[in-house]
Amino acid sequence: MDVAVFSARSWDRTYLPAADPAGRHAWRFLDVRLEAATAPLAAGSPVVSAFVNDRLDARTLAELARHGVGLVALRCTGFNQVDLEAARQLGIRIGRVPAYSPHAVAEHALALMLALNRKIHRAWTRVREGNFALDGLVGFDMKGKTVGVVGTGAIGRVMARILLGLECRVIATDPVPDPELAAVGVAYLPFPDLAAESDILTLHCPLTPETHHLVDAAAIARMKPGVMIINTSRGAVVDTRALIAGLKSGRIGSLGLDVYEEESHLFFRDLSDRGVPDDVFARLLTFPNVIVTGHQGFFTHEALSRIAQVTVANIEAFAATGVPVHEVSVERLAA
Repeated sequence: MDVAVFSARSWDRTYLPAADPAGRHAWRFLDVRLEAATAPLAAGSPVVSAFVNDRLDARTLAELARHGVGLVALRCTGFNQVDLEAARQLGIRIGRVPAYSPHAVAEHALALMLALNRKIHRAWTRVREGNFALDGLVGFDMKGKTVGVVGTGAIGRVMARILLGLECRVIATDPVPDPELAAVGVAYLPFPDLAAESDILTLHCPLTPETHHLVDAAAIARMKPGVMIINTSRGAVVDTRALIAGLKSGRIGSLGLDVYEEESHLFFRDLSDRGVPDDVFARLLTFPNVIVTGHQGFFTHEALSRIAQVTVANIEAFAATGVPVHEVSVERLAA
């Protein structure tokens, strides 16, 4: 099948064809972000592949339908960027990658924690300038610290087990507690209680109406002074302006972000020759106790291979049966 791949990057050009060794599909790689204005570029392709920051609202989907698109194969797990009701009405199937490498994201979250705790980013800069002083670089032992894990799906489950291996006290919140984690000592608490008890808060939940701005000014006010917050889930799970206020007041001691509310116009692009056109994001970067990475938590060989393999499987199932293997729809969510 002819597949129009939007928001295509170098790794898509490598991994998608590799997952299709027989060459059953014609891959058209498009650098542009998918939205209503760019949707006509899919003309002639019954399948479109979209990434995390593509905009699949009703207008975009209507344009895709007008040009004969029958499947949107997401190269990501989340689908909050998709208007599923509009897709249903237009007869467009949506496939996703429900899991690729939970270890990749959990390990990236751990890397942010350790780098912030031991001030690795600041030490690296100092040493390069010939400054070997240790003032201001004091960290803490992870052992014995209370870490709150928000969301214990595939990624949160791996994160919790890593933290248990570091001898942390691990608490968690999730609408459906994991009995295996509970059996090894993870205590499940309501989010307000978890926020109040955590030395470190790490977010691994999907973006839903219930989790939008879950970490807001009120939640931050309940937290311990000097709390560390890590977000590798979705940008809008936190209120960025509330984070900045918390950093200014000292309530937040350190912050690690791999996602950002308005990242769609920033991440996966090289803006080094023009600057960052986002005042809120630029303010975040002024704090020495903040590390931001550009949505690279998924970025391992194993994860990229799996994403490509599942994307191809969704396309091939759609070609054979009209339904992707890992379909997401209004009906399935309601079931």
